[in-house]
Amino acid sequence: MAETMEGDRPALPMKGVHQPLREEVLNLPRVYISSHPVIQHKMTALRDKTTLPPAFYGLVKEIGTLLAYEATAKLQLEEKEIETPLQPMVGQRLAGGIGITPILRAGLGMAEGFREVISEAQIWHLGLRRDEHTLQALEYYNRLPHQVDILVAYAVDPMLATGGSAIDAINTLKKRGIKHISYVCILAAPYGLLKLTETHPDIDIYIASLDDSLNDLGYIMPGLGDAGDRQFGTF
Repeated sequence: MAETMEGDRPALPMKGVHQPLREEVLNLPRVYISSHPVIQHKMTALRDKTTLPPAFYGLVKEIGTLLAYEATAKLQLEEKEIETPLQPMVGQRLAGGIGITPILRAGLGMAEGFREVISEAQIWHLGLRRDEHTLQALEYYNRLPHQVDILVAYAVDPMLATGGSAIDAINTLKKRGIKHISYVCILAAPYGLLKLTETHPDIDIYIASLDDSLNDLGYIMPGLGDAGDRQFGTF
């Protein structure tokens, strides 16, 4: 039986909850775990508890940029006639609109990284806060447009722990009628990754690193701490 706090809320919401092993989720369909050496190099600095907020934010942005290159590899192209300084030619450009949805507030740094790659992408802000007692996602801000004119959307958030915020974010994007959705995160736990793939098997998921498990409080282990607090210095 889970320990309880005031109002019968669980003090340790993940205590006794079955979690899949890391090895059991390594080969899930449509899940892409980066093996890029530069990403792994930057992940070590990101995890280091001595990394201060300005450097931490910069690393989140840089890793977001690197993940953006991996996550956009399947985007469709269309022909475009141009003229070089020497002659006319037919080049290629991205086909259709692209949207980036950072899950506030921790996703802001990653969204900036994506904009380094696709400067013309639309930014749709979505605020989801995790209840630390129940681990459920609570929406507190939504600036998604009523009229959607994009073909592809990327939901970005540094941490995929229990999967609640990710699942709710994808639900929100699907309600807007977006057909091609990807979820991009820096760090994932096997539990949240499995939950997300089971709930939304039709999306692509891009991860910089897959950790071992969640602790009883629902934090990723070995993890990197609270990505939002460490980016913005709100400890």
